[in-house]
Amino acid sequence: MTSVKVCIKQGNIEAARQKPGDNLHTLQDSYSHSNWIELDNRFPHSSLIRSDVSDIGPVADRFMMSSVLAVVSLLLSQTGVQGFLVLFSGSSMDHLEITREAILQTTAKVCMQLASVEGRDFTLPPGPLTAESLALVCSSSGSAKSFQSAISDVTWRNARVDFRHLFNEEYHFDGERFTEGWKLIKDGMTSVKASIKQGNFEAARQKLGDILHTLQDFYSHSNWIELGNRFPHSSLIRSDVSDIGPVADKDTPTCRSCVGKDCQNNILENIIRDRKLTSGYFGLVPFFSTKPKGKCSHGGLLDQTSRQEPTGGINKDSLESNHGNWHTAAAEVAVAATSQLLEDIRGAAGDTDFLRMMGISKNGSRALCFVIDTTGSMSDDIAAVRETTSFIIDNKRGTPDEPSVYILVPFNDPDFGPLMRTTDPNVFKAQINALNADGGGDFPEMSLSGLQLALTGAPPSSEIFLFTDAPPKDLNLMGTVIALIERTKSVVTFFLTGSLGLRRRRGIDHGQGQVQHSRMAVSASQLYRELAQSSGGQAIQVTKTELPKATSIIVESSSSSLVTILQAVRSPGRADNFSFTVDESVRNLTAYVTGSSLSFTLTSPSGVSQSSGEVNGPLATIKTVGNFLTLGLDSQAGLWEISVSSTVPYSLKVVGQSGIDFLFDFVEVSQGPHPAFAVLESRPQAGGNATLLVSVTGSESVRLTEVALVEASGSGEVNGTLESVGGGDFLVTMDRIPAGEFVVRLRGENSATTRALPDSFQRQSSTRLRASTVMVMAEAESDLEPGTPFSVLFTVTTNGTGGSFTIRATNDRGFPSSSPTELTLVTGVSANGTVTLTAPANTESGTDVTLTIEAESPGATDTNYAVMRLTVVSPVTDVSRPVCDVVSITANCSDDCSLSMWELSANLTDGNGTGIEHVTLRQGNGTLNTTTVMGAGNWTVTLAAYSASCCSPEVELVAVDGAGNVGTCFRSIRVTVDTTVQPTVTNATTKNSITVTTPKVATTTTATSSAASSSHPLSLSSYLCFIMLVSVTLVLSL
Repeated sequence: MTSVKVCIKQGNIEAARQKPGDNLHTLQDSYSHSNWIELDNRFPHSSLIRSDVSDIGPVADRFMMSSVLAVVSLLLSQTGVQGFLVLFSGSSMDHLEITREAILQTTAKVCMQLASVEGRDFTLPPGPLTAESLALVCSSSGSAKSFQSAISDVTWRNARVDFRHLFNEEYHFDGERFTEGWKLIKDGMTSVKASIKQGNFEAARQKLGDILHTLQDFYSHSNWIELGNRFPHSSLIRSDVSDIGPVADKDTPTCRSCVGKDCQNNILENIIRDRKLTSGYFGLVPFFSTKPKGKCSHGGLLDQTSRQEPTGGINKDSLESNHGNWHTAAAEVAVAATSQLLEDIRGAAGDTDFLRMMGISKNGSRALCFVIDTTGSMSDDIAAVRETTSFIIDNKRGTPDEPSVYILVPFNDPDFGPLMRTTDPNVFKAQINALNADGGGDFPEMSLSGLQLALTGAPPSSEIFLFTDAPPKDLNLMGTVIALIERTKSVVTFFLTGSLGLRRRRGIDHGQGQVQHSRMAVSASQLYRELAQSSGGQAIQVTKTELPKATSIIVESSSSSLVTILQAVRSPGRADNFSFTVDESVRNLTAYVTGSSLSFTLTSPSGVSQSSGEVNGPLATIKTVGNFLTLGLDSQAGLWEISVSSTVPYSLKVVGQSGIDFLFDFVEVSQGPHPAFAVLESRPQAGGNATLLVSVTGSESVRLTEVALVEASGSGEVNGTLESVGGGDFLVTMDRIPAGEFVVRLRGENSATTRALPDSFQRQSSTRLRASTVMVMAEAESDLEPGTPFSVLFTVTTNGTGGSFTIRATNDRGFPSSSPTELTLVTGVSANGTVTLTAPANTESGTDVTLTIEAESPGATDTNYAVMRLTVVSPVTDVSRPVCDVVSITANCSDDCSLSMWELSANLTDGNGTGIEHVTLRQGNGTLNTTTVMGAGNWTVTLAAYSASCCSPEVELVAVDGAGNVGTCFRSIRVTVDTTVQPTVTNATTKNSITVTTPKVATTTTATSSAASSSHPLSLSSYLCFIMLVSVTLVLSL
């Protein structure tokens, strides 16, 4: 009622009309559902509409009104009833475990085969596979955290499907929606492959998580397992087949009622005999949920259709499900099916890019990312960047700290970009050397536009360095940049050289050559400082001559195992004491202090002290450049203290190198019989509790003891309650969120220590976060198509003061878009809007675009956002896989395999498709050469010639066409004398959907050539046995 009155008073008549409907329904139900009438009342209960009374009269204990809508509301909060469980699955396998196991097995297989191709040894780590152990044997120990982060991206996105698509049957293969679910998987795979091709790995991981959920649910919700299948349905990931087999039509009964709780034989015999696919129907709403006559239900406590004939269900979500006796088989096949899909993605991407998508690089996991002002006065800055770049490339090449990717974004006015990204250090050097300091026009520059490109183009948790001597011209992007910093958790450090000297610009000066401009405004310096502090970076103000000394932080920050131990900001400045715990795993301990006119005293765990006036003291070496101090500390384990005295704002950050770190995200969690969660794409909601999902990385001997939200500019903190959910993940529940900005701090113990007692450790997030009374939610159901307008629906709600909220929608590609500029909100009532985005018709397939939707409260007192990463995908017409014809095999192998060679030649074609883009070796330690010629029918033919030592008797060629379709040829040759294989066209067979010609072998004695294929992926152990033991002997004839 208050809301209605406020709306009318403000003239918001439409909003006022909406609210009474809600109120009147509840008011009317009070007479229908309570015993007010039975108490002989024949008049309204006037207290129900009064705020000046303390209660509405005596109420029986535990009085509760019930209605259909109340039940529906409850059930809607209990998401996660779809598919394998997500959380708290006990001894059952859940979506997270299935996905994690398949990723680890597939990655191990890739690393093993890549090592074989490169002639390196590969030994599987002992015990169960983990991200840490696998990164080590994949010769990429510096990638352990990024590998775990990639796994989390995929698994957490998988879990999100239950949260966002509860009632979308096709996402779960419910209600016999096989065609629609199959399309989701195929379209998703196209999107993943296109994203990887463009180097957009985060978008690829997100889409991969979506489709893996649907793929896995097929085995839990359909009767594939009950039909006796113990291998994946390979057609689900293929676009070159017309259907996925016989499906029961809508009028065909599929189930009988269960006998009590026994549902083992509830699928009808004719469905099993005819091997027809069916799946259960599902509904949450009592009295309204229905299913076709004779059809199976999903089953379970909340499925209302399972109470209708035929009763029961057929899901295999857990061991306790109606068909729980088939749960283990369904989960194992789901792991194999997930591996099979990953193998197809790997084939299209190639081993290197597949591993990069999974966060594994031969080098470290860090990106080297520069955002550089290229206007006329920046020549000294560019020269310093060139020098620093050369130093990092020359000194870290081939080490775990070598950057995995190099990113450069130039900006000036009015231009910015393009973003240049490469894995080749020499190409990056050339890009840096090609920069010219010229022009500039008016004083402010497009620095935030350049930073926006870097934040969306760099991997998450990157270190980004921005160089400028001018204020930003694009202040409208301030909120967008902060949103992207919070979502990507990237650290931004600014090198500001304009505040301490005059800025020289080319301009109209009546023949004087240059125009002198005033110093960078204090407000601009403050803006850059706020952005730096929000991200956990520094705002370093130096002269241009001092800049080369200040860039040492870039070299130090390029370590692949950099962790944050402590970070604090005091603004306004004040005296304060800080303590931090250093564990034995930390090396190269460093503290950064940004500020002026301050003093401090440092105290080590052993009680030794050093003041800020001692440049070379017993605890630290202190270097000062401008307002930036670097303290190279003795990495002594234990509790450190630092006392700072200052009346001006300052920041303190303590970092080191260690394998132990953590990942975190705020999540929405639904409780109930089947808990689920979804990662928040915005700030958490203020005024209530909150939940974090935390993963500890880098060590299997770590025990987590505390997770706290710590005030960024104060000493207050909120400790959470920890609950393990398996796989090193923890759900952490907070009963409240700090009112202002905060960071996440983690503490624990590491039993892998030289001490008698466990080693205590401390880690902290770099990014400063805050809660909001504004909620923004957005959802996109598909990918963008070039040249076609694309709509994104969003909802804004506030628990704070209502009114006219400012709406801003920006995208990092500059695609044409339209959206409302404001929405009128009433407290607790949602308002909807639409952003229409159009990718130009010439946009390359796989291009990603980051859309940020901001909602700002009246007076700009509060703001929140939704950040979405969307993908542009062109329609695909080529669905056929490349064809491989083996032309000849020649072997001359002796008893000493190292002294003899064998050769294979093959023709690879793509018919009238998009053409073969590349052919690579998946197995075989030999030499592959390819040439392209025109064949019959003007089809392009790729001629492949492979030669290898007889010590490497297997070879597998992978051919990929322009649409990402993958074809493979596998051959194994083991001979004792000279053997020549003559081609034939009369005995063609199909292996793995690729045509291979079965050759006739001319030989004088015994020879064996093996060709192997499989319709489904094997576990790693099975695969190893497969390579060693299984062969299919070809027909031999003279």
